[in-house]
Amino acid sequence: MDKKDIDLEKRWFRLMSELEKIIGKRPADLNSVLFLIGVQELGSGKRVFSKEEKQDLMHIAICKVLSYAGFYELEGLDEDGWPHWKLVKKLPGFDLLEQEKLLKIHIIEYFERELG
Repeated sequence: MDKKDIDLEKRWFRLMSELEKIIGKRPADLNSVLFLIGVQELGSGKRVFSKEEKQDLMHIAICKVLSYAGFYELEGLDEDGWPHWKLVKKLPGFDLLEQEKLLKIHIIEYFERELG
């Protein structure tokens, strides 16, 4: 693991600790954090979501965080208030580990920008 990877993991660990303080428990994994971001972006508050809605929330989160790198652009909201994104720049053909790093970098950026 190089210095950049170690730094990313330290920043990720700090974010997980902060989220634990905010929500009362540590997010289990990357998908849990994406779900939290999706709920935040939807802005409908705490409620029960169907399995399909949970997948949609994670998609919203991925689009939101990758919009910081110029991959997605918000098209607007549908009649139910759900955000819709369009791909504006082709995603690189990363392996799973590189995809995870890219998401972690932009998730950290999301919390720095959106929540101060």
